[in-house]
Order: sequence, then structure tokens, then C-alpha cells
Amino acid sequence: MKSFSIIFILFSLGLFAQELPPIQNYTPIEYAAENQNWSIDQAHNKNIYVANNGGLLEFNGSTWQLYQSPYGTPIKSVKVIGDKVYTGSYMEFGFWSKDKFGDLEYTSISKNTKNELIEDEHFWNISSFEDWVLFQSLDRIYIYDTLKNSFEIIEAKTNRAAILEVENRIYFQKLGQGLFTIENGKPLLVSNQSFLKKDNVIASVSLNNNKVLITEHGEFYSLKNNIVSKLNISDDPNFNASKIYSALQLNDGSLILGTISNGIYHLDQKGKIIQHINQEKGLNNNTILSLFQDMDNNLWLGLDNGLSVLNLDSPFAEYIDQLGVVGVVYTAALFNDALYLGTNQGLFYKHRNDEASFKLIEGTQGQVWLLKEINGTLFCGHHNGTYVIEENKAKHISDFAGTWDIKPIDSNNNLLLQGNYKGLSILEKTNGEWKFRNQIEGFDISSRFFQFIDKHQILINHDFKGVFSLQIDNEYSSVVEEEHFTSKGTSSSLVLYNGDILYSTVNGVYKYLVANDDFVIDSILTSKFITNEESVHGILQPTDANEKLWGFTNNNIICVTPGLLSGNPKYVKVSIPKSFRRSMGVVGFESIVQLKNELYLIGNSNGYVTLDLNKIKENEFEIYINSITKEFYDSPKKKVELKGANEFNFSDNNLHFYYNVPEYDKYTEVNYQYKLEGEYDEWSSWSSTSNVSFANLSYGSYNFMVRAKIGNKISKNTSHYSFIIHRPWYLSIWAILSYICIGILFSILVHKLYKNYYRQQQHQIVKENKKKLKRKKLKNQKKIVQIKNEQLKGLIENKNRELAISTMSIIKKNEFLNAIKDKLKENENNPQIKSVIRTIDRNINNEDDWKFFENAFNNADKDFLKKVKIKHSELSAKDLRLCAYLRLNLSSKEIAPLLNISVRSVEVKRYRLRKKMNLSHEDSLTDYIMNL
Repeated sequence: MKSFSIIFILFSLGLFAQELPPIQNYTPIEYAAENQNWSIDQAHNKNIYVANNGGLLEFNGSTWQLYQSPYGTPIKSVKVIGDKVYTGSYMEFGFWSKDKFGDLEYTSISKNTKNELIEDEHFWNISSFEDWVLFQSLDRIYIYDTLKNSFEIIEAKTNRAAILEVENRIYFQKLGQGLFTIENGKPLLVSNQSFLKKDNVIASVSLNNNKVLITEHGEFYSLKNNIVSKLNISDDPNFNASKIYSALQLNDGSLILGTISNGIYHLDQKGKIIQHINQEKGLNNNTILSLFQDMDNNLWLGLDNGLSVLNLDSPFAEYIDQLGVVGVVYTAALFNDALYLGTNQGLFYKHRNDEASFKLIEGTQGQVWLLKEINGTLFCGHHNGTYVIEENKAKHISDFAGTWDIKPIDSNNNLLLQGNYKGLSILEKTNGEWKFRNQIEGFDISSRFFQFIDKHQILINHDFKGVFSLQIDNEYSSVVEEEHFTSKGTSSSLVLYNGDILYSTVNGVYKYLVANDDFVIDSILTSKFITNEESVHGILQPTDANEKLWGFTNNNIICVTPGLLSGNPKYVKVSIPKSFRRSMGVVGFESIVQLKNELYLIGNSNGYVTLDLNKIKENEFEIYINSITKEFYDSPKKKVELKGANEFNFSDNNLHFYYNVPEYDKYTEVNYQYKLEGEYDEWSSWSSTSNVSFANLSYGSYNFMVRAKIGNKISKNTSHYSFIIHRPWYLSIWAILSYICIGILFSILVHKLYKNYYRQQQHQIVKENKKKLKRKKLKNQKKIVQIKNEQLKGLIENKNRELAISTMSIIKKNEFLNAIKDKLKENENNPQIKSVIRTIDRNINNEDDWKFFENAFNNADKDFLKKVKIKHSELSAKDLRLCAYLRLNLSSKEIAPLLNISVRSVEVKRYRLRKKMNLSHEDSLTDYIMNL
């Protein structure tokens, strides 16, 4: 089986010499350490350990961790033995082991040696043999017995620390002396040939059942029965210019030689060079300090500047157009031992065994859409029309622009049907040469996808307009009849698969039924390419004489083949990273081309990759929880024991989990899913983040679970960590009892307070009611007083009316008497008339009238006359009478009859009254009296 693998690798790599296994590079910035990496090894859990100038690097596939050596010196060698990681550095060697937190702790071994170390001694190499660990410097070999914890020391001065294990024996070199082995703990000379005294032997390998020594000059020597003899290999490259610094025999038996200045050489067991990979072809650096093949057959290169990983077992191989000469690859073809690439920049080619770069075929500059072999002729569909390709030349046979596809017409071997930017056209073979014959009239829509229903009926797909069914005349010159099927979605294609015409869109895959002349959903194929999780983005493409159907999703390449014994098709999903899908360029212009058997070429934006279906295999992966920390907002993180102490105080309720799957394949993405039982009982969404934080968790029991999806494969285990967060002190049993007691006391206190409160409220209400009653009583009394005042006011008004009536009555009477008197005065000489005039005068000055008026006036305006008398005691009775009339606001004309005097006399009286009251000229007498 191993020899078959070697042959297959040689065949594949010989066929496409420039295609390399996927390469991942890690720079010092990424792993946060120094440039040089001297040694690499792997633990049983697949974690990678690197001896770096900055210390010991640990890589778990997700994160890098740097452990500095005890004295901060560069680490030159590393070897994992069991659960211990042995390292050698400057004047120190020992081992690292995991502590309870998952971190590495260092234990020195060199301090236990009885002999002092040699000054400036570096330990460049560590080997294991049975129960011993060998630490090698340029001066000595320290043999450490792990069972007895004891040492044996062999003086072995050399220029290059290399311990060689051949046929279950240990060999090493001594400078100027030759090759030695160890026997009974002592050095024993094997050979002192001159080359062994001066040339450094860097490795021993097994080739064709021979134990072979490799020197730094790339020379091979057979070691058999302690006899050393030179081997002549079939390929003998000159390594003197670059020198060999490191060598490794891979699991398949082939060799990797790491040089000082020119990358690595991959050789088969006969010494034939399979590949040469250097910085120009994708490595981080050309100086290869160390080599290591991990459990998954990935090749790790420790470089003078960084690290590189080659995925040797990957089903993918890459051709990367570093200089951008080739451009975006849209199509390809393997024809007559040459590989042709159709790109956005033209048609390129190279021969199978040619190490040179692809070359442009002159005259083909521009977009190439199609490369297709038909009956031994290679056609090129171009933006400018159609070309026939012969070796490294292109013959332009049609200038009808934009040839999408070319198909033979079964009924006529001399005719080919072309799909172009502007419809359909015909190529005709005349005198052994293909030429453009005519455009088919009556249809000028872009015809990228078309299929024959029969020799004169054609289906044509347009991405936006849908599918057209055309009936062509017998001469293939014009369209006789046209039928239009409405579009069922974008990103559509029309392909022939397993004898059926399929119309695929983002909404499903439809099969054309000739009997119905319509498309119906193909539920089986639709379920393969369109699911709830993902769907095909782009076109479906057939290969292998239409026996394989391909589609591309964001995360997978899907391949469907017909079932051999049933109607259900076989289904293969090849996982790809999202970056790979994005590199394929414009959606709908994806390209996959069969090269040989199960080997396929997929074009992308900077070259292409090849996919070998024979290399696809199912691996099992494990997920690990590698670290847990407690986080605090005001202090640094603290690590948590991975086993045991899983109970936390409530103040430690912010936890951060770190987990990983040790997977190092470039084309495999790892996604994680977790749940925290007790808080979140549903699985989270898939995420590439390999850590998660939980903040402010409440008290209780939890079970953290995490699993991974590696490509399409779920990890075989679900890693978990159960823990408890204790109640906070304020929720402890005693605290709760205290709260209950305090609650009871508080309830009693509240009850008493409420009782007092309501009692006070009751008193207050009674008091308020009393106040309200008092206010109501006062209000009623006020209302009674108001009513009485209104009654008095009415009484006063009545009195005033009576007074006014009486005054007016007196005025009328006096006016009447004065009028009679004036009439009688005309006969005043008559004694009787005089007697009557005297009677009238008496009535006018009748005191009874005045008394009646005075009483009425005092009732209406109580105490007014009294006030006037008090204030102006010098006033006479007539003055008081005048004041009363003025109080009633009577005019002088109205007062004159009452006093039985003339108006003029009234004015004189008013004047005198003003004098008696000492009023100034500006003061109004009436106003003064009214305001008293």
C-alpha cells in the first residue's frame, strides 16, 4: 500500500510539477516569539511544540502559547516523550509537564548531573532510546536514565549535533575521528573514513531496505554491518551551493532535505527529485532549520524566519500565480501532454514535465471562456470569437464575438453549434479545416448555456430572461419557432447530466420533460444541492462525460454521481474554507474541469487548485478544553484547575473557557458549538471562535459542553466541565434565616407603626372633622350674619326709600305751597290772603316735618348727625338739616323748597357751612359729607 501511495504521488506530482501541497505560513508576529525555530515535535494530544529563540512554543491549532526558558535563553531542541516535553537550551536541559491549570511547568534535569556543564554549552539535539533520553551538545552526549534518574556522559566533540538511530543502534560523529556507536555505555568506533572525519552527517534514513547516512553536501552513504559505502542516486543535484541543514524521511518513505539557502527538496526512495519548494514558491523563508511530520502527515518546517506547514495528505494542491501573470482562471484542458489555462488575460499553456511557468499563446490576449476537445481538436471560446489550438499556436476560425460554448450536431459530423454573446452560430468543417459558416437568424440573445432536445430543437438559458425553446430549420440558418419559459431564479445554468437536461437556479434543480415540454422540480437533486444549512451559489457543472454533477456552496464542494443499483445518486461533500469560495471570482463563472481519472482542476482568482477525490478520507477529531480562567473587572485573570476544584465563590462568577481541535489543514475550517446547562440549554450557533465568556452567572450547578465541526465532520467527543457557583453570603441558609427573623421583626414593627399611624390618622380625622364642623358652624353663622346684613341692608334701603319718599313728599308739598304762596302774593294787600300766606309759611317751616325726616334719616344713616355734631359742635340745627340733605346727595335746587328759601340762599348756606367746617376751596362739601 505504501509503495502504491508513492507511485501515485510521483505520478500526480510529475503530471503537474508546479502544483504544490497547501502551504500555511506562520510569522513571528503571529506566534509572538523570535524568528528562528530550531526543532519541532508533537504530543499525544496533537499539540505542536517548537524550540524557538524566545522559548518553548505550544500550538493547539487555535492559539499559540510561549513559555520562556528558566533563564530566558533560546531553546535549541525539543522532544516529546510520553507526557513530558524535553527541551535543551543554553547551559540547561530538562522537561516540561502540565500543571493542574493546563500550563507547562519546567523541571531541570541538568542540575542533577554530578559533572559540571562545559562553559557556553548549547544542547542542540534530544533523542530517545528505550528508557534513556540523550541530550547532545557540540561537546558531549548526556545519557539520562529515566528509571534510575542517573546520567552517563560521553565526550563527543562535533560540528553538528546529530544522533543517528540505525538498525536499533545509536550512532554519532566525533570531529576528526569518524563515526561511533554506543556499546555498554561507551563509544565504539565504527568507521574512520575521511569523509566521516570532516563532513557532517545530518540524518540517517532507510532506502530500499538499506540504512543510509546523508551528509550536509547531499551525499548518500550506505551503512551495513558497520561498513560505510557511497551510494549513487538517480538524481544527484548539486547541494554544495545551498548545503543540507536538515533531513527527514516521511511516512511514505520519501525524503525531505532542508537546505540553508534554497528551501526543501522532496526526493523519492531512489533519490529522484519530486519537488523543489522554496520561498519563491510559497515558504516563509529559504533556510530550513528543522523538519517534522505530524500525526496527520503534515510537514512542519522550522525556518530561520517563521514556520511553514505543508499539508502533504490534502486532496488539494495549489498553483499560485504569485506575479499575477496568468490572472483569473475560467477554464482548463489537458490536451496532448500539455495543460492549457483559459483566463481573463488569455490562453496559457505548459507541458506536463516542464518546470517553467505557463506561457501565453500569442494572439489570444483577452477573455477565454471555453476550452473543449471535440473529435481530437481543441477549441478555444474567446471574447473575440473561436480559435483552434495546435500546440502553442492559436488559429482564429471565427470572429463572431464571445463564444460561450461549442457542441457537435449529431446528425452532421461536419457542423458544430456555437453559443455566442448575440445568439447562435455554425462552424463547418471544409477540406479538413473548421471555419465560421453562418449566424442563425431570428435569435440574438446571449446563449451561454444550450442543450439539444433533438437535432433541430434547442433549449437556451439566459440568467435573467429564463429558458427559450428554439426550432431550427433543416439548414441551421434561422429560427422557425420560439417558445419562452419564465425564469425560475438567478445564478442559473442548463446542463446535461446522466442523459437528462437540468435547469438549476438558486431556488432548485429542475428536470426537462420532453413529453410535457416543461420543467419540473427534481426533488432528489434539489435536496443534495439546496438544504436548510446551505445552498449552491453559482452554476451546476457536469464532468466525466456528464456522469458527475458539481456545485459550490460557501463551505463545500458538492459532487453527485448516479447510483449504480438504485435511483438515488451518490453524494460527496468536500469541505472548503470560505476564503477558498471567495477566491473563485464572480458567482456563476466557477469552473471545474476533469484532468485525469479522479483529479479535477478548479480555477480561482490567482491560479488554480487541483482536487484529488482519491485522497478524500474521513478523519476523527477530538476537542479539548485547554484552559479556564476567572475574570475580574478590577484585577488580572486567574486560571482554574481543569480537574478537581470546580466549586467557585459567587464573586468568581465570570468564567472564560478556552478550547481547541488540533487541526492543521489549510482547507479545513474548524467551527465550535457550546451550551451551558443550567443557563442556556440550547446549543449555540457554529462559530470559528475557540473561546467563550460567561459573565455574572447566578448561583447553582452548571455543565459546560463544547463540540466541534471540522469541515463536515463532528468531533467524536463532546468536552465538558461541570462546576458549581456557591450562593453569595447574603443568600446563605443563615442569611436567609436572619432575613426571615428580620422580616418577622420588621413586620411586627411595621404593624405597630401602621397601627400608630392609623390611630394618629383617626385622631387627625376626628380633629379635622371637628375643625370642619367648626368651620361649617362659622360658615353658617357667617351666612346668618350675611343674611341679617342683607335684611338690614334691605331695611336700610326701605328706610332710604321711605326717607326719599318723605323728602320728596315734603319737597312737593313745599313746592306746592310756594306756588300757592307765589300766586297769593299777587293780591298780598288782601288781609285774608296775608293770613293764608302766613299759614303757608308755617306749614313750610313745620317742625313736625323736620322731626319726621330726622327720625327717618337717623334710621337710614345711623349716628350720622351725631358724628357731625361731635366733629363740628358749632353747627346749628339748620346747618345739620343742610348736612342731612347734602348726605342724601340733593342738589341746591332740591334743598331750597325744603328750607323754604331761595336757591341763592341755599348756596349762601353751603358756603357758610364750608367755612364752619374749615374746608379749603378745592375740597368738595358734598364729598366730605358723603365720606363721614
